[in-house]
Amino acid sequence: MAETFRVALAQLNPTVGALRGNVDQIKQTVRSLEGQSVNYIVFPELFISGYPVQDLVTKKAFVQDCMDHLQKLAEWNRSESTIGVGSPWMIGEDVYNCFFVLAKGEIQAIIQKHHLPFTEVFDEIRQFKSGAISGPYRIGNVRIGSPICEDAWFEDVCETLEESGAEILIVPNGSPYERNKLDKRFNKMVARVIETGLPLIYLNLVGGQDDQVFDGGSFALNIGGTLACQLPLFDEVVQVVELKKTHSGWEANEGNLALIPDEEEQDYRAIVEGARNYIHKSGFSKVVLGLSGGIDSALVATIAVDAVGSENTRCVLLPSPFTSSASTKDALELVNNLNCKLEEIQIEPIMEQIRQSLEPIFAGKPQDLTEENIQSRIRGMLLMAISNKFGEILLTTGNKSEVAVGYSTIYGDMAGGYNPVKDLYKTKLKKLCQWRNKSFRNWMKGPKNDVIPPQIISKPPTAELRKDQKDTDSLPPYEILDQILEMLIDQDLSVSEIVAKGFDLELVQKVEQLIYRSEYKRFQSAPGVRLTGRALWLDRRYPIVNQWRDINR
Repeated sequence: MAETFRVALAQLNPTVGALRGNVDQIKQTVRSLEGQSVNYIVFPELFISGYPVQDLVTKKAFVQDCMDHLQKLAEWNRSESTIGVGSPWMIGEDVYNCFFVLAKGEIQAIIQKHHLPFTEVFDEIRQFKSGAISGPYRIGNVRIGSPICEDAWFEDVCETLEESGAEILIVPNGSPYERNKLDKRFNKMVARVIETGLPLIYLNLVGGQDDQVFDGGSFALNIGGTLACQLPLFDEVVQVVELKKTHSGWEANEGNLALIPDEEEQDYRAIVEGARNYIHKSGFSKVVLGLSGGIDSALVATIAVDAVGSENTRCVLLPSPFTSSASTKDALELVNNLNCKLEEIQIEPIMEQIRQSLEPIFAGKPQDLTEENIQSRIRGMLLMAISNKFGEILLTTGNKSEVAVGYSTIYGDMAGGYNPVKDLYKTKLKKLCQWRNKSFRNWMKGPKNDVIPPQIISKPPTAELRKDQKDTDSLPPYEILDQILEMLIDQDLSVSEIVAKGFDLELVQKVEQLIYRSEYKRFQSAPGVRLTGRALWLDRRYPIVNQWRDINR
């Protein structure tokens, strides 16, 4: 009989700081695999602590708690299977990102992460000490190398493992979602397989943590880079991969190849999972949001229902004298489609009271943006009052285009705890509305198809804070604005480079000015789901006070 080695990939969802709960997930997984002759059960990077831990690891008490849980888990594990799991570990005064091999009631091996990422959302160089490159460890007669996440993105760690006798590479990861990220992972891991001549198993987290969503998508590659097994994106799953010994080394048997959804579905799933996890992991079960009859709040309401269910979603209509009857009608149709709760509060009496209160101070001054912002802040105050009274987290609804140029009111429509569409440009948001209307998946808690009335998607966007207002009164059409924003923010192009592509110099400079001037608003804004490599939070850390401007040279 051919020699075999069975590895269970635990593509699961930990919670940062929930050490007992994370360990319980490990124990439940081990118990569920009893009797299946699994040699090795592998969990992702820093699963004990949850990931990313950020500055929690600067607290010695937290790291010690992680170490205590890890040690007790090692003592508990006397099953037929070896456990591989990640946790912070302290040696002297230094804290390391480590991966542990647990068997027979003991810690059998400790692998330290060598390459610490410090780009985009990562800042591990601040939190951990770089460890030495570790050699392979044994499980039975098999020598395994486990480069931790970033260690597999560089040649040196995997080559060292191969040279020191590793026969299989098993890579525990905490790699967050980003458009086209799966292709990047494949390309890097195929390169490691080609360079080392070893099969490779890539295991990733799933679930949301703050602005990041971990999309799973774990896979196994054979020698030559052939895909042997593909786990689904975003789903929690435990999958056994069986490898057999051949004359040329270990080879993974062909397994399930999960279907990879298109970009719109991946984005929408990431948003729903990010919102669902943020809500539940923060201790909430219900949400509230302001509904305007516009496309942004319509999509956020749909996301909320898909994430936590219609019975847990409260929509509030807050019409002013400038709210059109068409907007009210559209909002009512949306709520009817979603089957969620709707409240209505007329804000005109409050507007009039505030006007009278400010009249002695504002005497002789014409109405301007101030009065528009007052409307938005009244709504924000009322929504926060409902949030406080009923313990429902307030979702904000500003898209990336608006957040980027400051077309939003601080302490008004920006008030709230989480923004699901924060990393969606307006044109992209419109496409997701169209996608959701024609698509339904079993991970959605909302109703099937055509939930967003088509007139909401097609009508010209407006804040309705003054008579006959349109977004284009203040901004270029979103089809043009979004192109400029993507070049300035996502691609970091200069004004002259954008002008060379055919865009108007004065317009590009105006947009750049709006981006820099609204930095202080973003600094105080709610977190939101990260979809790109340049989300407006940890990916892009700019000074709030900044007088530099890119003059066309």
